[in-house]
Formats: sequence, C-alpha cells, structure tokens
Amino acid sequence: MKIIAADSSSAILTSKFEPVSIVAVAAVLVSPPYREPSMCLAEPIFVDAVNGHEVVVHEAELCRELLGKVNADVVHLDMSLGSVPLEQLSPIQFSGMRVSSRAKRHLLKILPRLRKIAGEITQKYRVEVLAIGKESIPVRIAELTAGAHAILYASEKTVKDNRTILLGLPSKCQPRLTEKGVCLYSLIAAEHDIRGYAEDAKEILKKVNITEMLNPCARGFRTLKITPET
Repeated sequence: MKIIAADSSSAILTSKFEPVSIVAVAAVLVSPPYREPSMCLAEPIFVDAVNGHEVVVHEAELCRELLGKVNADVVHLDMSLGSVPLEQLSPIQFSGMRVSSRAKRHLLKILPRLRKIAGEITQKYRVEVLAIGKESIPVRIAELTAGAHAILYASEKTVKDNRTILLGLPSKCQPRLTEKGVCLYSLIAAEHDIRGYAEDAKEILKKVNITEMLNPCARGFRTLKITPET
C-alpha cells in the first residue's frame, strides 16, 4: 500500500525556548517498508505558532498537490481523530471524541475547508483522506521530513538576517548532516530506522554553524543553535 501523508514541524524559538513560528510543512509518499519518503513536497511557512491549527489545511492541500504527481492508495493527515475519513467527519462527532474544547473550536473553524479538499481528492483520485494523526508512521515520516527541511529554511533565514536562530526540532529525533543535505532520524525505540531527509541544493549549510543542544524546557525535544559562518 502506498500512502501520502503530511505534517508541519520545527519552530523558531525565543531565548527562553518559547515557540514563535512553525517553520516547514511537507507532504510525502511512503511505500513499503515504510522507513523514509520516496517522494516529497516541502515548503517554508513561518506561521505564527498560535495559529498552528490552520496549517492542517495547507497540509491537506499539499497532499492533493502530491497526488497530482504520483499515485497512492490513501492519505493520512496529522489529526488524531480515530482514523475517521474526513468526508464523514461532522461537528456532532466531536462531542464523543477525547479532544479539548480549544481543539474542538479550532477543528470547527477549519473543518469545512478540510472536508472540501478531502471531497475533491476522493472524487478525482478515488482516495480516502483519514484523520489518523500520530498513529501513522507516514505522518511521522512527514514530520521528520518537514523538520529536515526546516533546518535548511532556518539556516537560510540565519544567513539572510545575519543573526543567530534557535530552532526547535520535532519530538524525539536527532539530525545528522551529510555531504548533500540533512537527515532527521527518529529516536523512538521502535522507529530507529525511520528518517526524513532534505537535500541542500543551495549548499546553505556551508554558510552556517550549527550547535545541537537539549531543550531545557521541553523534555524529549532537541534544539539547534544556528549562527552565520564568520
């Protein structure tokens, strides 16, 4: 089974390690054995972290765009709602779900747009869009892929603005720089061979210095201190 999934990840942090903006979004095609993307679309977004729920709509749009390039059997979105097909999701169902009232408000705001995109995907490609969330390995791969690209986008911003940036990575992962880009590997026990990857076509990583540290305010998260190369 071929799966398309999307997620956004990594955040610019303040000096007190508070998230300011979400950096990147990625949609990936994942095929057996489901360890890394076989194709991806990634974009810098730099969206205010307070409005992070709005990014889900763009994630769905990116899945639709990727479906226009490759075939897949199903789409996974980062919405932990019991793998319900988005077309069947209604406000009435929220009452029986274990989500906070704040999350329900956000869902109600974006649900019409999500259902519209899901309907277009199902009608055109005969593919269901599932609100499966963190239970999905392809969503985790999309998260790591977005995180790998976020390192490049944050590095570009560092060079452009000539200032140091703190970048918070997705949970339980570790970056490895390669000659051609950056990999982001999962540190979760059963996911040691799962990764996301971003190719450094502009060789931006040669223009910055990157120091990895633990986030002292959020256990399980790592932070990169990215400074311009002098």
